[in-house]
Amino acid sequence: MTGWDALTDGWLATDLDGWARHVVRRHFDPATGSPYWLRRAKRLDFDPRDLTRYAELTAFGPFPLDDLRTGDPADLVPLAVPRPLTGRVWDTGGTTGAPCRVFYTPDMLLHRGVWRRWSFVQEGFRPGRTWLQATPTGPHLIGNGVWEASELHAGQVYALDMDPRWVKRLIRAGRLADAREYTDHLLEQIADVLARGTVDYLTTTPALLQALCRRHPALVAALDGVRLSGTQIGPEAYQDFLAALDGGICGLSYGNTFGNAAGLTTRQDADLLPYVPNHPQVTMAVVHRDDWTVPVAYGATGQVRLTVLHEDLLLPNILERDQALRYDCAGVWPSDGVANVRPLQVTSTAPEGLY
Repeated sequence: MTGWDALTDGWLATDLDGWARHVVRRHFDPATGSPYWLRRAKRLDFDPRDLTRYAELTAFGPFPLDDLRTGDPADLVPLAVPRPLTGRVWDTGGTTGAPCRVFYTPDMLLHRGVWRRWSFVQEGFRPGRTWLQATPTGPHLIGNGVWEASELHAGQVYALDMDPRWVKRLIRAGRLADAREYTDHLLEQIADVLARGTVDYLTTTPALLQALCRRHPALVAALDGVRLSGTQIGPEAYQDFLAALDGGICGLSYGNTFGNAAGLTTRQDADLLPYVPNHPQVTMAVVHRDDWTVPVAYGATGQVRLTVLHEDLLLPNILERDQALRYDCAGVWPSDGVANVRPLQVTSTAPEGLY
């Protein structure tokens, strides 16, 4: 067992109610809590420090994402974290407006990275191999996968630039020919690296892999595996990707700047693509669209509700733009999973773009 395995085993053994109490009390400590939550506490009709169970986090209501668009990301970090803060501010894709921004402390990045490494191992991606990271970069947290594959999984990593906001802007403006030209630009760069014959694994989005399969099927078939992040993938598309890989593996992850879930490799049903969240700091519920406080039955479809419970970041009840099946992880995972994720609605004003 490595040190990373000990961390994930410890996280999986963490009681969710106890963890929720710990995180909430840390953020609402009058002396060392987070400035954002201490300000909000004055407007609440209850004392958050009295909450005892994870289920009681619904008392906060849906998290107002506009606060992440306009506020200082540092205000969400408890004052218990020494100032000045050292770390990165990461952005969302800005699909429905200005990007949301959150600050990641080193502990948060390590948590995300170790879970990502865990999923590499579970899916069969071997350490010490060469990767091509063909995903958004810059302010987008998925670009941190370069570090995760190289430092935590002993890999060599090629990378290219991708600006998903530009593609979404083109789509919103009806400039579909320009959007296709930008996609062609990305495909040319991917093919240039893969044609060298030194890359074992590709990390990219479902939309780009689909385009790559059409344009360069031989390059895809030569890969030992692909890892995908995004919402535009269903069971049928997944089987198509496996066929295109010609024996290679296809790993999956679902999430965003706030929190992630890994594809569950022990799935038994070919019609299901289940994901398990990075417990206990990330949890996901599937709720009724007309009552976000009530989970749907297992196997039913609803809206994804994300809760982030890092010691250094508390974001309860984010109502995602995605829908999914509620997946029963009993005996496999300590919290609910989600399956067959797809957008709630795709419109020209809120395009998924390269995802």
